[in-house]
Amino acid sequence: MRARDTPCFVCGVTATPTPDELNLRSILRPVPHLERHPAQHFLLIIIGAALALGALVGIAWAAGFHQVYELMSDVDGVWLPGALFFEIAAYAGYIVAYRELVRVEGGPSLGIGRAGAIVAAGFGVFVIRGGFMVDRHALEDAGIPERQARIRVLGLGALEYAVLAPAVAVAAMVIVARGQTHPSFGFTLPWAIAVPLGFGAAIIALAYRERLHGHTGWRNVLAHALEALYVLRRLAAQPREYAGAFLGTGLYWLGDIACLWACLRTFHSQPDLAAMLIGYATGYALTRRTLPLGGAGTVEAFVSFALAWAGVPLANAVLAVCAYRFFNLWLPLLPAVIGLRHLKRWRSQVASNTTR
Repeated sequence: MRARDTPCFVCGVTATPTPDELNLRSILRPVPHLERHPAQHFLLIIIGAALALGALVGIAWAAGFHQVYELMSDVDGVWLPGALFFEIAAYAGYIVAYRELVRVEGGPSLGIGRAGAIVAAGFGVFVIRGGFMVDRHALEDAGIPERQARIRVLGLGALEYAVLAPAVAVAAMVIVARGQTHPSFGFTLPWAIAVPLGFGAAIIALAYRERLHGHTGWRNVLAHALEALYVLRRLAAQPREYAGAFLGTGLYWLGDIACLWACLRTFHSQPDLAAMLIGYATGYALTRRTLPLGGAGTVEAFVSFALAWAGVPLANAVLAVCAYRFFNLWLPLLPAVIGLRHLKRWRSQVASNTTR
């Protein structure tokens, strides 16, 4: 491709971009995740690291650097291997749930390796539009039509909340029944009231699913959301066939929450489990697979403050979240990179097969 000359409006001289300028432009040019240059992925990783570090430093400042430093000098490292084990279990559970959801309603049966590659890449810190975009493209490459791929991705998000939200609602009811002040009613009552109402509203809305077919605009968006809920209902209607979807999602949440709990114990914090569950879920108002860059920066801030509101000292919370994010974001970076390479290879194979 021939470099285009760039006119200078001050002196009237036409300047030809240097090779370095062209390389920089190609790196900064926004492209889909499977078409990016490795340098673009590296740049996104650096941005994610800067956001995470900035959030952690800011929270440490709010907690008091001296207090944070004192806690850092007294670490109970016996809990860290457990945190690693719990996070591995969480990823394994997500892979199981992913495979089950994809094959519902006659979808393809993904192998463990392919499902693992998709899951790992979708959690990568280099994914700027969230892991669900990785899921959608990967499912399309697996032969699922675009609309069905989008519905399954939305169904995956619904499945995550369908498993987590009832557990948090029960925890909120327990805390309200105890009369505890941490977390406050501002955190517990929304979970205790809104979750049952939300499930009831979803059941009622499903009755209007077919009426929204063929529409455009906001009705089309609502139709996709209802189709995702219908996929969830199909999973629940055949528990013997698709039990792995709910069990896998449950293992994912249990493993991830247990990882955070182990990190809290590492820094000598032993929170009430019901309160910690509410803090965790409040901090994840959006799951990290929906957030850009794996939630870098946002998860560190939201979860740290949510744990503090749940009764964990902020200094303990920020250090625990720092360790937790090492296990659930930065340590899985290598599998995410490997998974992305496999997705690119499969995309190339699909493209070569369609051109024959």
